[in-house]
Amino acid sequence: MASPNRFEHIGFDDFRRFAQDESMSKYERIGFPDSYRQGFEGAIFEDICAKLSNLKKTSRTVVDIGPGCSDLPKMLIDLCASNEHALTLIDSQEMLDLLDNAPFIDKLPAMYPQCPEWVAAQAGKVDVILCYSVLHYVFVDVSFFRFLDVSLSLLAPGGQMLIGDIPNISKRKRFFASETGTQFHKDYMNTDEPPNVEFNRIEHDQIDDAVVMSLIQRARAQGFDAYVLPQNEALPMANRREDILIVRP
Repeated sequence: MASPNRFEHIGFDDFRRFAQDESMSKYERIGFPDSYRQGFEGAIFEDICAKLSNLKKTSRTVVDIGPGCSDLPKMLIDLCASNEHALTLIDSQEMLDLLDNAPFIDKLPAMYPQCPEWVAAQAGKVDVILCYSVLHYVFVDVSFFRFLDVSLSLLAPGGQMLIGDIPNISKRKRFFASETGTQFHKDYMNTDEPPNVEFNRIEHDQIDDAVVMSLIQRARAQGFDAYVLPQNEALPMANRREDILIVRP
């Protein structure tokens, strides 16, 4: 099993390489050790569907930014087939080649949002945008605000965007400063030493509360409703990750 540190500070080109590496598991190819995803993706998809209520409707336009190649996009493909949604998958060609083809699926090989012609054609037409376990990689390749602004321009009235599985270093610190988090750390690391937690310290190249709240504020300033939501407790990293839901009224 790969070390979690193996997947720090990686970007779009790294995932293109991972997609072609047959020595890696389907979870490692999307940046996770097997223990972080194996056996959990059903619960993850259930949590996603609970937040993106438009997925439960029929004949909607759905976009998945950075779907990767694990079972999660396959679950989305099956749901879209059942509910007659039109689905666009945006990722590297190498990742997209690992996913099924179907008449209702449009595969867009691009490093989003660097696909201006597609963005212009879809402006104001998308009912669901899913971006799961991707935002922290945007750090490497694209401006946060450009990523957000382009995405908001796609949403139709009533459209929903879920920026999911955000590793918030501030939330992580709050957890590991608690009694529950301290015991979790000791059990996981097999140690008697408590975790080292430093508040009021800038962590470079990390998403913190300031980043999360700035995305919320920027979306609201453009006329969208935006919320920070907890993950279901059954999810593997719910104690240190959270989601942002944005809705066009």
